[in-house]
Amino acid sequence: MAESRKCTIGMLVDEIAESHAEKGNLTSAIRVACIRALGHENLNLRRLASIRTVNAILLACPSPAFALASTKKIVTFNAPFQQLVKRQLPTAFDGDTRQDLKLALDLNVADIFARLDTNGDVAVASGFVIGAGERRYRGQLNVVRAPALDLELLMAFVFNG
Repeated sequence: MAESRKCTIGMLVDEIAESHAEKGNLTSAIRVACIRALGHENLNLRRLASIRTVNAILLACPSPAFALASTKKIVTFNAPFQQLVKRQLPTAFDGDTRQDLKLALDLNVADIFARLDTNGDVAVASGFVIGAGERRYRGQLNVVRAPALDLELLMAFVFNG
């Protein structure tokens, strides 16, 4: 707490003591202040680590990109990805065939998560194929873990497509 406020622990204790002077128990006041600070920090982290943040990152990306759940379902995607699919698989976004759109990665999703756990910040490269009906399109992408708490997500950025 002191570090985030850029002060010493003593300065922090003095601040808490001043704000709770009439209440008496300084130890209790310090505990309450710490719990409140952790609550605020947790709320801020939850806001950052959400599907809204993932969506904002994808929307800001100029290249085709999408978020993939551990269940292998595309959760969200950006306009360049949609344009890539429309250009390469023109029937993929027509009414009935939209449900027919399939995505396959050269690497298993569980293996990608394992590699990301092992290698930390290093993106995992993989080939992919998207298809609709009889048409197929092959490309390359880089995959990173998405900043989301509630879902185990990957963010995939197409770099050869």
